[in-house]
Amino acid sequence: MTHRIGNTVIALGVALATTALSGPFAPPARAAGASDTDQERAARWQEIAKSIFGDRQIAPTETLVKIDAPVRALDAALVPITLTMPDSAQIKAVSLIIDDNPAPYAAKFEFGPAADPAELKLRVRVNNYTDMHAVVETQDGKLYEAKQFVKASGGCSAPMGMSDEEAMKGMGDMRMKFADAQPGKPVEATLMVRHPNFSGMQMNQVTREFTPARYIDKLTVSAGDRTVFTMTGDISIASNPVINFAFKPDGKPLQVAASDNAGGRWQHSFTPPSPTN
Repeated sequence: MTHRIGNTVIALGVALATTALSGPFAPPARAAGASDTDQERAARWQEIAKSIFGDRQIAPTETLVKIDAPVRALDAALVPITLTMPDSAQIKAVSLIIDDNPAPYAAKFEFGPAADPAELKLRVRVNNYTDMHAVVETQDGKLYEAKQFVKASGGCSAPMGMSDEEAMKGMGDMRMKFADAQPGKPVEATLMVRHPNFSGMQMNQVTREFTPARYIDKLTVSAGDRTVFTMTGDISIASNPVINFAFKPDGKPLQVAASDNAGGRWQHSFTPPSPTN
């Protein structure tokens, strides 16, 4: 079985989490774990990077992108991640890869003219002790990466604590909160989407069967006819996604369009606050 993100296909066998033989994913030939050496993790990253970016060179950076993540996650199914990109004018896109997740390519954000990608926050599932990589593409087409190690286990298979029917109630509902707007300044916003983002590894506690994967695979935020960002996602995004971002307001409502891998589609419009002096 494979998962796609954008035009990239990543075999779950690369991914590296051990699951039950009766589950939707067969155990990989080479499982990852807390005892892996730095050399083993580096080799795995090279394999994953090649599957996503081909032969493109990826240079390390300490300035273009930084990952802020807990060293040890309190909840492996809801791990908060902050991506900081101080020189935001240079950033065309950012990809988040969780090396040892069943589908490592967690999300890609492509920024449009209405975006201010200086800081981006989201919540993810982490299935094993793992390196995370944030890879930015600059406006000149070059790739740079930052790395962060996170201790967590079982996030992709963790049950939601409710029935599948309850988890799917209100699916597609959205809310958005805005920070105070200042004239000429980007506005910070928090988008909340109601969606279980089933990973395909979660067992229904009543039927004892695995719930089929159903997750948001594309989400676009626009300000008028200007794109803020388009996110392509996969099973590593946590349930009921929450995304913090900033945009350049032009007095027009924000339009949000989301779709999932089962054909669900939703649209909502939100009115940003007027700038205050």
